[in-house]
Amino acid sequence: MTATGPSGDELLRLLGALANPHRLRIVAALRAERAYVSQLARELGISRALLQLHLRKLEAAGLVSATLELSEDGKAMKFYEVKPFVLELSPDAIAAAAPTLSTPTPGTPTPGDEGERP
Repeated sequence: MTATGPSGDELLRLLGALANPHRLRIVAALRAERAYVSQLARELGISRALLQLHLRKLEAAGLVSATLELSEDGKAMKFYEVKPFVLELSPDAIAAAAPTLSTPTPGTPTPGDEGERP
C-alpha cells in the first residue's frame, strides 16, 4: 500500500477479487454480519464448494477474514466477516498506482488475472 492508496499490483488484486457478481454478493451479505459457510451458501443460493472458492479469492485479496470456532456440539465452523475497506477509484488513483505495477514475466498471470472467464 502506498501513502495515497494501493500499489498497482494491490489494485489489480482488489479489482480482480471484486470483479465477479458472486463475490460482490458475498461482500454485501457479510457487511451486515459474519456468517459461516453453510449459512452463507443457503442465503446466497450457491453451493458450498463454489462459495468457498469465492471466499478464498476474497480472503487472498484481504477483503474478508475467517475464524474457526467450535459449536456447542463440538463441530468446527468457519466464520467469515468482511474487513473494513475503502477503495477510491479515480483517474488520479490509477495514475498513482500505475508506476508501481510489477513488470509481467511472460507466461505468468498478473495479480487479479488468474485466468477467470467472464
